Amino acid sequence: MTSATDFVLRAAEPRDVPAIVGLIRELAEFEKLSHLVQVTPETLHPHLFGDKPVVEALVAEAGGAVVAFALFFTNFSTFLSRPGLYLEDLYVQPALRGSGIGQALLARLGSIAVDRGYGRFEWSVLDWNQNAIRFYEKMGASVLPDWRICRITGDALKRFGA
Repeated sequence: MTSATDFVLRAAEPRDVPAIVGLIRELAEFEKLSHLVQVTPETLHPHLFGDKPVVEALVAEAGGAVVAFALFFTNFSTFLSRPGLYLEDLYVQPALRGSGIGQALLARLGSIAVDRGYGRFEWSVLDWNQNAIRFYEKMGASVLPDWRICRITGDALKRFGA
């Protein structure tokens, strides 16, 4: 187990993209969704560091390696009439869970939202991931029971958008 002083949080840099992609693949395997993964360093890089980035990322380094990431973007609340921060994915390698990295990433994201004047900080959690749900609730998050995610993707999106 790594202590809280053995890792560093920082904004992702272009050199981190291959490590982030590797962690995304680990996350997909954990969530039993590997069959959906299409990400490569070449496809992710422009969205993080291209001419018009649409996402940002934080990474945690321990022992000189990237061991965790949080990928996030700005959304908007019409009711608040303010932007918000949406956490798309947060992943900490299993050997380092419980070391404070996940909590530190979430706290840093909360600080970013406050510093930017955002109205809220949101993310989704799989209903079967009770460890994550307990962790988030312990940190003060509310799991919204009345909301469901709607998604159109792949061929269905192509048909819908035609």
